[in-house]
Amino acid sequence: MALLPYLNARCVEAGCDEAGRGCLAGAVYAAAVILPPDFRNAELNDSKQLSAKKRYELRTVIEREAVAWATGIVTPEEIDRINILQASFLAMHRAVAQLQTLPEHLLIDGNRFTPYPGIPHTAIVRGDGKYMSIAAASVLAKTYRDDCMDALDRLYPLYRWAKNKGYPTQAHRDAIRRYGITPLHRKSFSLVISD
Repeated sequence: MALLPYLNARCVEAGCDEAGRGCLAGAVYAAAVILPPDFRNAELNDSKQLSAKKRYELRTVIEREAVAWATGIVTPEEIDRINILQASFLAMHRAVAQLQTLPEHLLIDGNRFTPYPGIPHTAIVRGDGKYMSIAAASVLAKTYRDDCMDALDRLYPLYRWAKNKGYPTQAHRDAIRRYGITPLHRKSFSLVISD
């Protein structure tokens, strides 16, 4: 099914999505993207449905053709302090705040959102598979977070973050059991599950 170009053609919409909510380590990233009304790309889709190579190819297209785009980051320490749901909303707020063009409406991937001051929003379940601007935001959030985890893997190679991106794979959990946690692990999460 082709993605829809917008929810409301009469206003400037920014699509918002996050990456890294379910991870045991690293920041949560979000992106906000305003696409031109006539933007079309048959390959754009929810980032989880794309190969890593395709995501990076699309990132170049999105950054070149978007009216505006930005990312927002919330650290592991902040996640532990405010919880991952609120951290996801905060990351989106930070992305919106960085946009060079002020949107008139936000399209949010998910079923709820903390309202951004002065800008109405619509939360759309699985919106990254329905609207191009949300799909574009999902691609940017995912690729920028992956870049970060690849860099952090060089600091903490025992946890294999270049491969698992901080998600709770068996190898990641085994490394936590064996070596303990790093300052980048989310201490409020269940980092080790007993056998």
